[in-house]
Amino acid sequence: MKLFLRQHPYWLLYIVSVVLVSGYWAVWATDRYVSESNIVLESPQISMPDLNFSSLLGGGSGGNNDMLLLRDYLLSVDMLRKIDQELGFRSHYASNDVDFFSRLSSVNVPLEELHEYYLSRISVELDEYAQVLRIKVEAFTPEVALDISSMLLREGETHMNTMGQRLAAEQVRFLELQVSELSDNFQNTRKDLINYQNLNGLISPTGTVESLSAVVAELESSLATLQAKQTMMASYQSSTSPAVIRVASEISALRQQIAKERARMAQQSGNALNTLSAEYQTLELKVLFAQESYSGALAALQSTRIESARKLKQISVLQSPTLPEYPVKPKRLYNIIVFVVIGLFITLIMHMLVLIVRDHRD
Repeated sequence: MKLFLRQHPYWLLYIVSVVLVSGYWAVWATDRYVSESNIVLESPQISMPDLNFSSLLGGGSGGNNDMLLLRDYLLSVDMLRKIDQELGFRSHYASNDVDFFSRLSSVNVPLEELHEYYLSRISVELDEYAQVLRIKVEAFTPEVALDISSMLLREGETHMNTMGQRLAAEQVRFLELQVSELSDNFQNTRKDLINYQNLNGLISPTGTVESLSAVVAELESSLATLQAKQTMMASYQSSTSPAVIRVASEISALRQQIAKERARMAQQSGNALNTLSAEYQTLELKVLFAQESYSGALAALQSTRIESARKLKQISVLQSPTLPEYPVKPKRLYNIIVFVVIGLFITLIMHMLVLIVRDHRD
């Protein structure tokens, strides 16, 4: 056996490594306690108006996206700072009671190294099928594992609510400003329309034009009737007869009245009704547009206020943070067996390579 080990020293190295690593995992490695919790994010179920507010300011985050945002925050440097300040993360994980390979190298390590160690002890994974966040916290005492896990849930809910409320508040402030401006615009356009009506003494020039058109049509009908009567009378009466003269006078009066009414409706200069009607319709359209814009802004503001309530996120705990009763890590026997198998596999490969080289030399 000794001769074999002298000829193949890598087997000796393998045996020594197995002894040392087995001794570390079996005796020296510090117990690690794992606190587990499962959570989901829920929002208040509030009915929304039919207005598609997302088309105005952009849609909000979906449920899956919110879960990912929460996961990133729980694993962030900001979360690490809060845990370290409140629970003493550095002092616990850098304790001298912890074995050299498991503990934090120093309480004064740089933040980047501390965060890397934090990620090795805190696991937050999203179960996309069940839409559940599964949180696992490893610590060297059950109480610390439970405290960190509980703080993650508490701070995560606070952060999600703060972020949602801030976004909703910004949207509400923006829409309140728009509503104020649109309200002023609506009031101004309505005043312009009323002033225009008062200035011209007309409630609706368009309606007046329609009434005059009906009057002109009626006058033209009467004129046509009189002209036909005049033609008939001219066939059997003298042009100087009183009846013919009376009809001619009536025809002349109707023509003058028709010309006068047409001049009121349309002429090249002056305040013709067609010009007044066109200006009135322009003002009326401005009022209608301002009213619709103001109404839409009010509806959007109400929708946003309801949406701000929906942005409140409540963490529903499916499994409360557990207080570990026994250490589940490290997996001592498993780690020893894995090391022995992998080491044996590597050593056998080296042994085969050595035999191949020797055969070629011979």
